[in-house]
Amino acid sequence: MTSTLFTNASLIDPEAETDGPGWLLVRDGVIAARGTDAPPTSDGAVVDCGGKCLAPGIVDIGVKVCEPGERHKESYKSAGLAAAAGGVTTIVTRPDTLPVIDTPETLEFVTRRAQADTPVNVLPMAALTKGRDGREMTEIGFLMDAGAVAFTDCDHVVSNTKVFSRALTYARSCGALVIAHPQEPGLSQGAAATSGKFATLYGLPAVSPMAERMGLDRDIALLEMTGARYHADQITTARALPALERAKRNGLDITAGTSIHHLTLNELDVADYRTFFKVKPPLRSEDDRQAVIEAVRSGLIDIISSMHTPQDEESKRLPFEEAASGAVALETLLPAALRLYHGEQLDLPTLFRAMSLNPAKRLGLDTGRLAPDAPADLVLFDPDTPFILDRFTLQSKSQNTPFDGQRMQGRVLATYVAGAAVYRRD
Repeated sequence: MTSTLFTNASLIDPEAETDGPGWLLVRDGVIAARGTDAPPTSDGAVVDCGGKCLAPGIVDIGVKVCEPGERHKESYKSAGLAAAAGGVTTIVTRPDTLPVIDTPETLEFVTRRAQADTPVNVLPMAALTKGRDGREMTEIGFLMDAGAVAFTDCDHVVSNTKVFSRALTYARSCGALVIAHPQEPGLSQGAAATSGKFATLYGLPAVSPMAERMGLDRDIALLEMTGARYHADQITTARALPALERAKRNGLDITAGTSIHHLTLNELDVADYRTFFKVKPPLRSEDDRQAVIEAVRSGLIDIISSMHTPQDEESKRLPFEEAASGAVALETLLPAALRLYHGEQLDLPTLFRAMSLNPAKRLGLDTGRLAPDAPADLVLFDPDTPFILDRFTLQSKSQNTPFDGQRMQGRVLATYVAGAAVYRRD
């Protein structure tokens, strides 16, 4: 048996909602024991954590890896290195590739690539409709057999209600999780900013926050009709929160996520048309940002994700309206989230509840916890180390991060998958 004893750690337990000193024993890739008293004698490796934080590894839903089709933007190898450097031990990948991951053959191809090149766990999602064009649903049962953990058309909203309702009904019969992007597609088409004074002043095509509320309202109505398992990938506006709260109160099988960018940035960060800040949906007002933070704190919003979306320089070095949306965030997810901790808005157990425990529970995984018999997927980090982010030091092939040049606080020291170190900071 191989074992590792982590001593002198500050254990972040999102399940028990505790943060305190202790030790953790890992044996054969799973957590064997933990405690707060004197640590046991170890017959294996001993890691002195030096009082730093030891938490469950991050489970990141909604990561785009650009294989097949756009490997120059991000490969499984580069994404895996970025994830390990960011404390992400499980990446749940999106199907919006070229070609779309909508057949078992394509899914099996990317699964083989991931297993060969990636040091962290990779769980693939598949498209809900063929080609993500919203006209004909995919073979959900066959794709589940091939390893798909959820089904999504990503930011392509299935506007045909009959098609979407049929897909939800079929997904329910298979027990499949459907992940949707709540937006009213007509209102949001072509939008580069959120409507308001800022968008008007800068002459940017904008979308009202009501588009998110309208999209969520429609999806909730279809959930009532079909009884499907549903996750909203990004809730970013205060207007959408009452509908989400009612749906949960009424017992629907619904969860919701938000992106780290919408939690830590607002519409004013776009400033002089900086395209690294162009994401989808667009950055919101400060009032919306604060409302979403409170929703994460209360548990109304369940999951925080990176929504890692690599774009090359040619896609971003364009006028703001024409530039591609998205930002890389596998490595910046944790230090950006720690802004909320240092700002005394969210404590560490709450952050890891949203980044580790809840996404693992939604996908039916055993990880995301520090309990005995849970997989030893762990991140050791120092929440207080300050640094200035240089995007050219990121492991991702694309370096389109809005945090370039910004002061950050919090560094990953080591990442472990099944008890084995996949990253150590020099």
